[in-house]
Amino acid sequence: MTDSGDLCHHLDSIGEVTKEELIQKSKGTCQSCGVGGPNLWACLQFDCPYVGCGESYSDHSTIHAQAKKHNLTVNLTTFRVWCYVCEREVFLEPKPVTPVSLTHRCKPHDQVKSSDYSKHLTEMYSVPHAKGLTGMKNIGNSCYMNAALQALSNCPPLTQFFLDCNGLVRTDKKPALCKSFQKLVSELWHRKRPSYVVPTSLFHGIKLVNPMFRGYAQQDTQEFLRCLMDQLHEELKEPLTDCSGAISDVEPDHKVDSRNHVDGDRSPSEDEFLSCDSGSGSERGDGERAGGEAELLIQDECVGVRGNGVISEKERLKERRGEERTREMDEDADVDTTALEGQAERETEMLLSTKKKKQSRFRSVISDIFDGSILSLVQCLTCDRVSTTVETFQDLSLPIPGKEDLAKLHSSIHQSAPVKAGVCTEGYATQGWVSYIMESIRRFVVSCIPSWFWGPMVTLEDCLAAFFAADELKGKLRNGVKYCKVLRLPEILCIHLKRFRHEIMYSFKINSHVSFPLEGLDLKPFLAKESPSQVTTYDLLSVICHHGTAGSGHYIAYCQNVINGQWYEFDDQYVTEVHETVVQNAEAYVLFYRKSSEESVRERQKVVALANLKEPSLLQFYISREWLNKFNTFTEPGPITNHTFLCQHGGIPPTKYHYVDDLVVILPQNVWEYLYNRFGGGPAVNHLYVCAICQVEIETLAKRRKVEIDTFIKLNKEFQAEEAPTVILCISMQWFREWENFVKGKDNEPPGPIDNSKIAVMKGGHIQLKQGADYGQISEETWQYLLSIYGGGPEIAVRQTISPPDTDTHGERKIEAETRAL
Repeated sequence: MTDSGDLCHHLDSIGEVTKEELIQKSKGTCQSCGVGGPNLWACLQFDCPYVGCGESYSDHSTIHAQAKKHNLTVNLTTFRVWCYVCEREVFLEPKPVTPVSLTHRCKPHDQVKSSDYSKHLTEMYSVPHAKGLTGMKNIGNSCYMNAALQALSNCPPLTQFFLDCNGLVRTDKKPALCKSFQKLVSELWHRKRPSYVVPTSLFHGIKLVNPMFRGYAQQDTQEFLRCLMDQLHEELKEPLTDCSGAISDVEPDHKVDSRNHVDGDRSPSEDEFLSCDSGSGSERGDGERAGGEAELLIQDECVGVRGNGVISEKERLKERRGEERTREMDEDADVDTTALEGQAERETEMLLSTKKKKQSRFRSVISDIFDGSILSLVQCLTCDRVSTTVETFQDLSLPIPGKEDLAKLHSSIHQSAPVKAGVCTEGYATQGWVSYIMESIRRFVVSCIPSWFWGPMVTLEDCLAAFFAADELKGKLRNGVKYCKVLRLPEILCIHLKRFRHEIMYSFKINSHVSFPLEGLDLKPFLAKESPSQVTTYDLLSVICHHGTAGSGHYIAYCQNVINGQWYEFDDQYVTEVHETVVQNAEAYVLFYRKSSEESVRERQKVVALANLKEPSLLQFYISREWLNKFNTFTEPGPITNHTFLCQHGGIPPTKYHYVDDLVVILPQNVWEYLYNRFGGGPAVNHLYVCAICQVEIETLAKRRKVEIDTFIKLNKEFQAEEAPTVILCISMQWFREWENFVKGKDNEPPGPIDNSKIAVMKGGHIQLKQGADYGQISEETWQYLLSIYGGGPEIAVRQTISPPDTDTHGERKIEAETRAL
């Protein structure tokens, strides 16, 4: 794990020692104080049999080394060797790794030999990098972060992207966690890696993103994973074009970057399930990204449809009331219905434009790897209407079913009946607080008893069955049933077991052992009929475990090395090889599964064989390096998507041309034709050029931005120079920030029409400023300028034009008043 140039110079003092002797010594005690293991240390000095305790006791091993001048000692639990002179960990048998370049970077017009193509098309980690067995130093109580980072860095699709697709790891957003993660992955898998690394930049970057991780308190590794992957997605996301072919036909209007973390407790409260049409709402998990939307796919015949939109029954009733009000107002001769209709049309256009802007589709390597989707169906038991929604998930939070729930799941009688696993609060409303307190005490006592004493063994399949079982929805007016299936399976399936329960009076941890398969996890029983996923089996990649209680503990990770297939324990800076039985007996908290398919392996072998044929080719084709990474690491890479380096006009965007060699790989004609016939997509590219249309658009956009910002600054200076402006208009700061990001180049999309609806309120038939609204004050000239470009409204004034007072009349009135007084 260290380079040969970093060898300790004190290894010559080691005597002959075998592993069997060390194992025998580990069963003994400290020769100074008699304490037993674990973590005893044996002196490695020639002819010295001393065994002493470590820092957790009296540290007699260090006292012995300093007194006897013996430099080297070995931990009898982890078999790690420490040198007291070098003050670091050393390795007895360094294994040098032959340096081999990861990829051949080919410039657009280079003539590449056919023998170089196989370097791009072989399975990841076949030769280029070392074993990746590098630990991470614990910064404070950051073991939750170390375990999560080790699990992520051992996901081949993600790791290979950051190693191979350097040209795509670009962002102007702060704190640029994607670059910090790329640096960490490079250090972990570099052939000259140290024995451990210190993820300082990631540790400080995540604090800026989420204040919850500030300080040195222990945090939840699942929350850290969600926060990190959301930020990586935000920094690396790119807009999807209609010609990219990356949008699934099953989800035509789905917003790709609205990714939820589907939680096990999915039922809404009684107040949420009030009527038949309430079932069309989408329930979300606790860790949901803000602004997430679910797509309404199916409505029954009683629901109206207008254009491409879907209108619920409740909205239709609102429209009826609106029509009735309009008819009543038409009967009143004093009301100008033409003006009202015009205002309604403007507001409708503004809402449609804003909705269109918000529904922009984005994707990133994070969404490509970890995102799946669930088809949720809610059936009203009163009218039998079924509402269907699609929810995108990044991980599944599964409940751990108890003994009663397992009996229901395993019983054929209750297979079709609603089951709510892991929740015992259904009868509290009728039993009262006394029963609730007694039940809470019982559950607390049960949680303190070992799981083997009170409950049966739980499997991961049981947890999945409990999650996908039907849920009862109880409301004040209607009752319903909700059930769901997987619509699209992710490449990497992240599963979170809900071991921590937080009640009103206490919190506890569920220590039940959940058995999970190392290979062949089949999700076909939970797949929807409409699912396009062909591969449904998964193999385990890594496991994150928590040792301790709900209040404190320690995180470690077990990860399978993709080179040799061995399992290793990552405990901060310590890395130990373990047997697979150790992994199977682990108390899993978070599991990462990867799709497995022998067909994908055969496809890669076939492509490598074609690349090695060395057939002369008159044409050479360019292919996206990112898609080629998918082909190397995904079981279902999908259609070829060359739009990572192409614009919508088929050329290279001017902003990407200077680093296009980082985005493409050159293939011979026979390899390209095989991939194109097998996967489709495209387009085919054998010539690279800068797109002149995009160049003109960029120049026009830059000119527009400059004109708008210069005009605004000029008008605002004039407004500030006025001592007593007669008219002051308001503008929503939310819209203004979007416009400011556009003119400053932070956002490529214009903000859409001015939307002052959130700062306006109707009083006495007039639009007034809402109290406490977030607004800015601008002049009438500035308002008219922005309105002429973007439109929108409504106009809100905080100061109207006031006619100057008549001084002579005031003087006359004053004189008259004085005369009357006399």
